[in-house]
Amino acid sequence: MCGIVGYVGPTRSDRALGVVMDGLTRLEYRGYDSAGVALVGDDEVVGQKRAGKLSNLVGALEAQELPLTGTAIGHTRWATHGGPTDANAHPHRGGPDRKLALVHNGIIENFYALKKQLLAEGVTFSSETDTEVVAHLVARACERTGDLTEAMREVVNTLQGAFTLLAVHADQPHVVVGARRNSPLVVGIGEGENFLGSDVAAFIGYTRQALELGQDQIVTISPDGYEVINFDGTPSEGRAYEVTWDAAAAEKGGYDTFMEKEIHEQPHAVADTLLGRTNENGDLVLDEMGMSEEELRAIDKMVIVACGTAAYAGMVAKYAIERWARIPVEVELAHEFRYRDPVIDEKTLVVSISQSGETMDTLMAVRHAKELGARTISICNTHGSTIPRESDGVLYTHAGPEIAVASTKAFLAQITASYILGLYLVQVRGGGHDDGVVEVMRELHQVPEKIQTVLDGMDRVKEIARFMADSRAVLFLGRHVGFPVAMEGALKLKELAYIHAEGFAAGELKHGPIALIEPGQPVFIVVPSPDSEHGLHGKVVSNIQEIRARGARTLVIAEEGDEDVVPFADEVIRVPRTPALLAPLLTVVPLQIFALELSTAKGLDVDQPRNLAKSVTVE
Repeated sequence: MCGIVGYVGPTRSDRALGVVMDGLTRLEYRGYDSAGVALVGDDEVVGQKRAGKLSNLVGALEAQELPLTGTAIGHTRWATHGGPTDANAHPHRGGPDRKLALVHNGIIENFYALKKQLLAEGVTFSSETDTEVVAHLVARACERTGDLTEAMREVVNTLQGAFTLLAVHADQPHVVVGARRNSPLVVGIGEGENFLGSDVAAFIGYTRQALELGQDQIVTISPDGYEVINFDGTPSEGRAYEVTWDAAAAEKGGYDTFMEKEIHEQPHAVADTLLGRTNENGDLVLDEMGMSEEELRAIDKMVIVACGTAAYAGMVAKYAIERWARIPVEVELAHEFRYRDPVIDEKTLVVSISQSGETMDTLMAVRHAKELGARTISICNTHGSTIPRESDGVLYTHAGPEIAVASTKAFLAQITASYILGLYLVQVRGGGHDDGVVEVMRELHQVPEKIQTVLDGMDRVKEIARFMADSRAVLFLGRHVGFPVAMEGALKLKELAYIHAEGFAAGELKHGPIALIEPGQPVFIVVPSPDSEHGLHGKVVSNIQEIRARGARTLVIAEEGDEDVVPFADEVIRVPRTPALLAPLLTVVPLQIFALELSTAKGLDVDQPRNLAKSVTVE
């Protein structure tokens, strides 16, 4: 949930502060309730921390004389224990001499018992956080052992919960020690300098060489190298890899906001997710599935676990996979999954969807599924993150970094990856090459160009959004795969504009929600293709007539050539024709643009909506 940065490099320079502040700037999307830094000076640790956005910290640092140093840590916070105040901001100090500073991402579940013990021993606290408890514990252990790494090892074995910790100590001015359990931490490898971060964005401007840490590991970095040990003290090695995107990929690229940039990157996100999935014969090849074809053929049920936008991607996947592969699919909110005693076994395939790969609710659902004997596959955008590592197989989305808190391109990439998974199951369970798989893949490869067509035709949607900036409520209707699109459209508006928005299955309209319709009520309707089965197109057109007759303002998303909607629509937003199951990749785009423009017209920060953070790494 929080962003953390660590750096150690040349002594007697201002590089440490610059690197850490640059990293915090790139990681501010992970939390922006407060921020702080700690620098190791001559026999002391100095620093500054401030509630609010990073700019508040910058102002405080400019007013303070800081030492030239090569070692520093930094933190940008999304509050969990304790409100967003200066006192609760990280880093936290430990020990009577305050020579230790520590930052933390996650939650220490047994902090209260540990804190009571420290209070009984006379330790005083200056914050409400669980983190300060750890700072005091590590400082005490360091005083006893004389070594920061050993002190960290001692303490982490007493902690319960999810955490990434970084610590520095004035008595060891040229090292930063980090530890992780159920929370992300990655090492950046440089020349004469090394880095730590909760995300590679923390150091991508300085090195592309990274080291992936495993669960329950401690890393100690110095200017000359790094050492990795397990929590039990045994030596270990991380997995080295090269980051394939550069610092420019994390910048706005000429757009006003990251969200706008990421919406316009969606054609590439879908294309890159499709890239390299087939061999010269047109067969799907998924190298990281982690299961044999025999095991996949034995699957008799699938459960998709996800939260928020990813859950809506899972709902789209359900329609497609059940239709193509004829496997029953359930979609579960990850935070509810393990608390209802789900009926799964070794013939169940549990598919987790998470952009970051660190979503704690989803991670816990995956672990529960594995305990029950199910096979697990992760659909994820972040290489080396926890959920893919702990799953049997993974299908990476290759959407590139998504900085804006509200997800857009990750949603389309997740749907695309889900389609690929469904088609692969068709191929495997059918015993080989399938012409239907080839045809759907051909249609999928045409989708990026169609998304671009939608993006190029959004001027009227932007006008509508600006005109509707004072709306107090907006409703969204859809059927079949249009239903999860309607819910995603409503979620985007809630996240960004802070107004009431609801997505309904259009068939439910007559069962209650039509009571919400009054003159002038804006309603978006996602209309199925006229070629859709079971007469769904006609049924949705009837829904439009019903709400229009009651005074609703109807904003209709329909494919090119659909003239049946015109008499009943106040506005028609066109998308290119595409097979019905693939339509969400197109129909959601106008809803993303609408939410972006309406929120911008209200003067809101679309990249950092209030009360939200990008990666939800606590349960």
